[in-house]
Amino acid sequence: MNMAVIGMIAGMALGFAGYFGGFGAFLLVAALGAVGFLVGRYLEGDLDAGDLFRSRGSRRG
Repeated sequence: MNMAVIGMIAGMALGFAGYFGGFGAFLLVAALGAVGFLVGRYLEGDLDAGDLFRSRGSRRG
């Protein structure tokens, strides 16, 4: 599945949540989607957990 289709599905899910559940449901779906995205990237090996918790000043090039 390409990224355009995944983006469309995510947008539709957020739209349905916002329409039927209100703004609170929209924020909940968006937050859980972001968490799911980060977990998926971590499990694929594309994301190091330390990257999320290090400050910008402590990065070494």
